[in-house]
Amino acid sequence: MSTTAASLVVLFLVAVVPLAPTEAVLIGAGVLAASGEVPLYLVVLVAAAGCLVADMINFTVGRRTGMRALDKVNRNAKARAMVVWTAGQLGSKGETILVAARFLPAGGIVGALLAGALRWPLRRFLPVAAIGSALWSAYPATVGYIGGQIVDEAWLAMLLSFGVATLLSIPVGMAIRARSANRTLSYAEASS
Repeated sequence: MSTTAASLVVLFLVAVVPLAPTEAVLIGAGVLAASGEVPLYLVVLVAAAGCLVADMINFTVGRRTGMRALDKVNRNAKARAMVVWTAGQLGSKGETILVAARFLPAGGIVGALLAGALRWPLRRFLPVAAIGSALWSAYPATVGYIGGQIVDEAWLAMLLSFGVATLLSIPVGMAIRARSANRTLSYAEASS
């Protein structure tokens, strides 16, 4: 098996496993794509396929176990607040929030579990999960690719790409937290 094929298999497997460092591996695969080792579109496609498989597994778990699927997530107030916020948003904004949740830490897992627990039909969930997986996969892979284009040293390109990804995620996370903090934290505290 070639190095390229092996790296794509590893990328797929990491994308399937919940809470694995998929973003870090995708950034690295983007840097690898910048060096010409593998096409960027293939990196995004493989990662999106792995994320979609993970979403389908989480959706099925949510459908079979209902809200109990989120018991481990709901152990602290901040995590409960995220679940409550996401559930409320899924009810009113559905597809849009499911795609957006993928960009939050553990948001893809929570979104898929909630969609299953809330009994979304598979024909509604699957296309939204595919779009969310593709968009999310394109983000870190592209950041890694750009870093690899700017800097020739792979380790420096990875470091630069991680820094950019972190800087981009901070304002997004702060905006989401600020918008929903009062409502969700007070609900989470009342329900504990």
